[in-house]
Amino acid sequence: MPKGGRKGGHKGRARQYTSPEEIDAQLQAEKQKARVKEQGEESGDGAAGDPKKEKKSLDSDESEDEEDDYQQKRKGVEGLIDIENPNRVAQTTKKVTQLDLDGPKELSRREREEIEKQKAKERYMKMHLAGKTEQAKADLARLAIIRKQREEAARKKEEERKAKDDATLSGKRMQSLSLNK
Repeated sequence: MPKGGRKGGHKGRARQYTSPEEIDAQLQAEKQKARVKEQGEESGDGAAGDPKKEKKSLDSDESEDEEDDYQQKRKGVEGLIDIENPNRVAQTTKKVTQLDLDGPKELSRREREEIEKQKAKERYMKMHLAGKTEQAKADLARLAIIRKQREEAARKKEEERKAKDDATLSGKRMQSLSLNK
């Protein structure tokens, strides 16, 4: 519920919607103005070459520069005081011929750190596979212990199986001997 307990605030009270017919009429008027302007330019660009229009076209370049200066100086006291703000960088556009594509691209700090981290990881993995790291040595020692334990377990199993086979063979011999008596 909005402040004050009222339903509906001050926003949106005086909304006016334009009808589609009005929008169409405005678009047609703009198109018509553009056509008239084009026709005027075509008729004015004859062989005679009006010197006043040529002068206006030359002055238009200067007026654009003046407009840029005006927009830069119009805010507050910027036009009155010359301020050099080191944090405010004027964006300069570079031409394609000025771009240096062959030169080394400077990486950001994060990108450099990421590349260094990847290289360090690769070096560690090489050392690990070669068995030169502490972790690799510990893993190899653990594997050697496990192999010995498995060999002992396999040997014990084999002995138990042989003992069982011997017991069954001796039991069968005894039975055969007892039956022969």
